Amino acid sequence: MQTEYAVLYLEINLISLALICIILKKTTGLSKMMAQRNFAMSIVAEMLFFISDTVYVLINSGIMPGGSIAKLICKELYFGATGVMCFFWFLYFEHLKDSAFIKDRKKIRLSASILFVLLFLLFINLFTGILFYVDDENVYHRGILFILCYILPYIYVFISCCQTIAGYKKKEGVIKRRTLWTMIIFPVAPGAAGIMQYIFPRMPFACGVLSLATLILYLDWIDQLISLDPLTGLNNRKQLNHFYEQWIRSHAEGEKLFLLLIDANKFKHINDTYGHIQGDIALKNIAEALKLGCRNLPRRANIARYGGDEFAVVFEAETKQDAENLKETINGYLKEVNERSGVPFELTVSIGIAMSGEKSTLKDLIDLADERMYSEKRRT
Repeated sequence: MQTEYAVLYLEINLISLALICIILKKTTGLSKMMAQRNFAMSIVAEMLFFISDTVYVLINSGIMPGGSIAKLICKELYFGATGVMCFFWFLYFEHLKDSAFIKDRKKIRLSASILFVLLFLLFINLFTGILFYVDDENVYHRGILFILCYILPYIYVFISCCQTIAGYKKKEGVIKRRTLWTMIIFPVAPGAAGIMQYIFPRMPFACGVLSLATLILYLDWIDQLISLDPLTGLNNRKQLNHFYEQWIRSHAEGEKLFLLLIDANKFKHINDTYGHIQGDIALKNIAEALKLGCRNLPRRANIARYGGDEFAVVFEAETKQDAENLKETINGYLKEVNERSGVPFELTVSIGIAMSGEKSTLKDLIDLADERMYSEKRRT
């Protein structure tokens, strides 16, 4: 019976391990964004989690040779990998939310203190057994502080899940909301599986559920790669079209949609004089200014890189003055971003505004905004 249980456990964990190995292979080199590096690190920790869990069961069932030290090391690696995995999940989710936290290295280091506490406890556990130990008869026991092996890693999951739920209604755009929904659901299944395995340690809940949850995150990431501009992280033209089509189908009578078309002034001069790297920085600065300018809008908005050095913002508002106010806000934030980044050139933008009702299709709106944008550009 013990052997049959171990073989079943081994089969489930090997399938789970194979699945996340495939995901890791597929993600390698696909993106150099820090968010995806964190995602890859969480997968590596997850692989260590699976391997240590599987080896422990094989040793415990007598299929693989190993004494008390080997079993203890497996458990040390198991819970250490849990902490590392949860920490990098946490960072990955913060990147997806584009939170201010992820840009503050001091806060990131402070958040890592929970992981360091866990790793420190695991180290001293080798000599004290306060978390868990294996006795002289090769039997595994939970120590007096064993619960910390679950509480400390799950702090990351709990915080991320709560923040995501709290911010769900504030985030705008179809893609953002779908991603946030995935982020809300993702910690629930592995968390529930971890609790079940805590109560029933012989049942292989964790690995199977974790691998499926990782697959869901991977598929969501792939969806983002085909929906987002890789340089700025903004929506691409495809998502701008999708947003407008959704709004046309679902908006209430009397609601107005405004489109701002934004174009960098003298962008060719920046590229020719300072190089394409500085040109990329200029585009990123514009994208950041757009995100900062739109973050407190009362209605939903979609920010997209329309192409080259052109960007578009579509959002609901009451009057054209609201659009004019947003235009001024964006210009103000762009000045702040440029000063903060220390670019060696003056970076300004021209912005044209069009309103739903003036034209019926998105292309018509863009053409109208483009005409007004170039009219402003000629005056600069």
